[in-house]
Amino acid sequence: MSSSNFLTSPSAVDRVVRDGRSGLVLPPGEAAGRVIAEVLADLHSGEHRGVVVDSPPGAGKSTLVVRAAGELAEAGEPLIVIAQTNEQVDDLIGRLAQAQPELPIGRLSANEYTATERIKNYSTVRVAAKVADLGGSSVIIGTAAKWALVPEGRWPWAIVDEAYQMRSDALLRVAGRFDRALFVGDPGQLDPFSTVETGRWTGLTWDPMQSAVAALLRHNPELPVHRLPVSWRLPASAAPVVAEAFYPFTGFSAGTTAAQRSLSFTTTGFGGGAEDEALELAASTGWALYELPARHTLRTDGEAAAACARLALRLLERGAVAVSERAPGGVAVTADRIAIGAAHRDQVAAIRSRLGAVGAGITVDTANRLQGREYDVTIVLHPLSGRRDATAFHLEAGRLCVLTSRHRHACVVVARAGIAELLDAHPSTEPVHLNVPVRFPDGWEANQAVMAYLTR
Repeated sequence: MSSSNFLTSPSAVDRVVRDGRSGLVLPPGEAAGRVIAEVLADLHSGEHRGVVVDSPPGAGKSTLVVRAAGELAEAGEPLIVIAQTNEQVDDLIGRLAQAQPELPIGRLSANEYTATERIKNYSTVRVAAKVADLGGSSVIIGTAAKWALVPEGRWPWAIVDEAYQMRSDALLRVAGRFDRALFVGDPGQLDPFSTVETGRWTGLTWDPMQSAVAALLRHNPELPVHRLPVSWRLPASAAPVVAEAFYPFTGFSAGTTAAQRSLSFTTTGFGGGAEDEALELAASTGWALYELPARHTLRTDGEAAAACARLALRLLERGAVAVSERAPGGVAVTADRIAIGAAHRDQVAAIRSRLGAVGAGITVDTANRLQGREYDVTIVLHPLSGRRDATAFHLEAGRLCVLTSRHRHACVVVARAGIAELLDAHPSTEPVHLNVPVRFPDGWEANQAVMAYLTR
């Protein structure tokens, strides 16, 4: 096995951000604060039926949702919050209950739902399967699928979280429940998906496979769109890479400097070989490419799965310590702060089976389920590793964006050699449809950009 292809560290991030509207050069916190103030001003003005906020990875999207919900509720505006998964619902409830300890919150759920540790300790949170049983709640939070089953009721405001994950038909099913809405999401990550063929609707203004935001803006182009300019998750080593590959026209900056974050090990890497070399380089530069020999393999590549597991277990063995603005004195990188991401569930199962009991706390999941989550270190099995072809699924820019933007300190990409050649042999052939906006960057271009950086 070879692990010879590693990248070098980018230059430190500038500690200023250019404000998109005024053109002023501002510190990251002030630039982000200005955008949030503009969003909240639009909400309180009542001039718009909808407000859209585009957020890069880790830009404080959930913080904005919690703050907006709290301010609207305090102003006497009952509201609902629509998220896309139960994980997102529980996360938002926990954050909101902590930020607003006196605010009555309702959790709209299925009959068989059991409250998680994140929310069951808050006395202000009530859980029920029917809106009628949540009377008195200033904010009611549930998934889009659950809200679609609510037959009646109307609220002055709704906040739609992860709005780019939401299909337009799902928005149509709940649009009758509110008068105005704040739509918050990340335009660079995974699009809505379907398990059935959807070509018959392509190009139509009511195409159900559009995201909720895309459909909203096609019919209401006058609505204000704000863009958060700073990622507080991605380190200075990652923000320029992710911004260039997946957000070439809007961009964003890291909210921290290289000096504020570091990753080190409490033990030396004696006898670890290629795994130690990759981990040490990732710790010092933020990135590493752990490259296996070129080979066409089955989708469930046992050697690649084993490599992902070995890297994660070795990271635990070496006693990694993460220093950041949250923990200036350093904190141990425990199993729950490590994630391994892959494209398919069978790959996830193969990796998980190789972790054993020692790695039981390590998160292993697909890009779809990792979206919105955050870890100190991530290990990524590249979607194109070992493939003979480059299908639309494996080339999707959002999938690679999610996988390479979950980390606060370092990301190790595991892949078989030959991806660059595979991309050259399969140039982008996505058809161009009438009335469908061309998306940039496309998956081919994004993958080329990431691989060029990793192999530089």
